[in-house]
Amino acid sequence: MSNKQALRELQQRLAQRMQAAREQPQTASWLAVEAGGAPLLFPLRQSSEIFTPVPLKPVPYAKPWLLGVANLRGGLHTVVDLAAFLGLREAGAAPRGEGARLVTVNPDLNINCALLVDKLLGLRGDEQLQPLEGGASDTGSRPKFAGGLWRDGEGRRWQALDLEALARHEQFLRIVA
Repeated sequence: MSNKQALRELQQRLAQRMQAAREQPQTASWLAVEAGGAPLLFPLRQSSEIFTPVPLKPVPYAKPWLLGVANLRGGLHTVVDLAAFLGLREAGAAPRGEGARLVTVNPDLNINCALLVDKLLGLRGDEQLQPLEGGASDTGSRPKFAGGLWRDGEGRRWQALDLEALARHEQFLRIVA
C-alpha cells in the first residue's frame, strides 16, 4: 500500500512541477522519459497528463504498436506503445511493470493520444542540458518529429521528440495494418 501512495505522491509532484513550468514562458522545459531503453525528452508544452496504465479496448486491424483505446478522465484516447512505434522494441512486448506510464499529448494539438513509456525520469530544464553539435542537422534519415540531441551533466545523451510533428507524421496517423 505504501508503494501505491508513494507513486501517487510522485505523480502529484510531477504534475505540479509540470504546471509550474508551463506558467514560466521564458524557459523551455522537458519531461524526461525512457522508452525501449532510450532516454527521450518531451516538450512540456506539448505533453499533458500522466496516468498509470489502464485497461484498454483493442482496435481491430490496427498496427501492432497501437495498443488500443483507453478512457482517461472520461475522454477516449488511442494508446501508442512509443518504443514499438520507434522500432526500439518488438510490438506486443509493451512494458506492464510498475514504472510504465501513459503520457497524454496536449489537447491543443487536436489529437486524443496517450504514449506508453517504460518509465518517467523527471523534469529537465534547458540549463541542465547542452545541445550536441550536429544533433538536429542530421535530418536525412531522421523523421521530422526527431528533435535535437542533448547531453546532461552526467553525460547521458537525450533525444528530444516534437510531439506536434509526431501527431502529424504520416506513419503515426496511418494506424490500419
